[in-house]
Amino acid sequence: MNTRSTEQAYNYKVVRQFAIMTVVWGVVGMAMGVLIASQLVWPQLNLDLPWTSFGRLRPLHTSLVIFAFGGCALFATSYYTVQRTCQTRLFSDSLAAFTFWGWQALIVTMMITLPLGYTTTKEYAEIEFTGAVWMAIVWVAYAVVFFGTLMKRKTSHIYVGNWFFAAFILVTAMLHIVNHLAIPVDWFKSYPVYSGATDAMVQWWYGHNAVGFFLTTGFLGMMYYFVPKQAGRPVYSYRLSIVHFWALITLYIWAGPHHLHYTALPDWAQSLGMVMSLILLAPSWGGMINGMMTLSGAWHKLRTDPILRFLVVSLAFYGMSTFEGPMMAIKTVNALSHYTDWTIGHVHAGALGWVAMISIGSLYHLIPKVFGREQMHSIGLINAHFWLATIGTVLYIASMWVNGITQGLMWRAVNADGTLTYSFVEALQASHPGFVVRMSGGMMFLGGMLLMAWNTWMTVRQARPEALRVAERMA
Repeated sequence: MNTRSTEQAYNYKVVRQFAIMTVVWGVVGMAMGVLIASQLVWPQLNLDLPWTSFGRLRPLHTSLVIFAFGGCALFATSYYTVQRTCQTRLFSDSLAAFTFWGWQALIVTMMITLPLGYTTTKEYAEIEFTGAVWMAIVWVAYAVVFFGTLMKRKTSHIYVGNWFFAAFILVTAMLHIVNHLAIPVDWFKSYPVYSGATDAMVQWWYGHNAVGFFLTTGFLGMMYYFVPKQAGRPVYSYRLSIVHFWALITLYIWAGPHHLHYTALPDWAQSLGMVMSLILLAPSWGGMINGMMTLSGAWHKLRTDPILRFLVVSLAFYGMSTFEGPMMAIKTVNALSHYTDWTIGHVHAGALGWVAMISIGSLYHLIPKVFGREQMHSIGLINAHFWLATIGTVLYIASMWVNGITQGLMWRAVNADGTLTYSFVEALQASHPGFVVRMSGGMMFLGGMLLMAWNTWMTVRQARPEALRVAERMA
């Protein structure tokens, strides 16, 4: 390769690193999920040890799946997409390398501190002050790399997928910094600058928008690149994608109060969260329909292309979970669903059905390309993975729906004299079959991830150094 072509080559090294770690952390994070699901079936698996108890491992599971698996998938796909659509190399190779190693250091910090009980106790924001500062530093470096690459692009326009990635990066930074404002006591303990209902409101402004921007907007950037690429069709409506973008980022930020119905939060704020959640249904379904309609003229490919199946089924789950969320935000529905396993089912309809499946499909498309291969080692294994993931997700969310409605009805049941009809323990006993089914669904999903890990390992092993160099040349 001559000097000129080397200068023009894409930086696929960091993409390869993040792609591999996405698979690794996916296996680790989902194995942790299966473990804590098993603890609800067999409580003795808590081992009577503080650092292996459900209360400490559950936030570790959510952090591993969101930030380790989901975060690495977003880094890999955004770095890949922005180079391909801007037809230029990443802004800084050294900063990109820093984001990789810095992000892995953050994840290792979570794996050590959370089981030891060092936690803010805030959902999706459990890492203590020192780790939160490090996370912000890595994120700023990520923003510099991404926006620097956009600025040096060779194309006149910015592809819509990059708009979604850009919004996800900026808003996540804002959410993280504001919610983690705290007074540190020592390296491992801090106290938030907010208190009472204000602290709860700031936390769920962050918490729901961690879902809305980290787990939705970023993955929509993924969808807008990889669905058209895998289908071999242009985006159905570029105009609809722009409307989708502006409507989504305008409305999502206001939906957080629906997590705080029937609490000390002022009623007007609760109602605002409910109304904004209902309006949010429109842009969410607009994006889902845009993705689905991109397959116009290419539906026959679903018969033979399991990667495309992953991408399309993820859109179906996105549509379902973004319908379910606004319905659960309605106060009367929330009176039944709040604090029950229905909420857990809803979260995993989005996390397994949407986030994981769009990531898996995108990685199956991306990995052969950055390792200089024609395709993954085994299409049959991808097909098996698809069915394990789909059936596992359905078992998981269906069992949690049944559990959630059962719990809600049992908790609300009262006798003629006003006493509770059922004790909490009776509701727990009624939930046990659902816990078993949920664990089984999780094991199936984890089994699919293990197939992906093997398939990826075999694909990477077959890559040759000269093929990697060819893969990095500009198209």
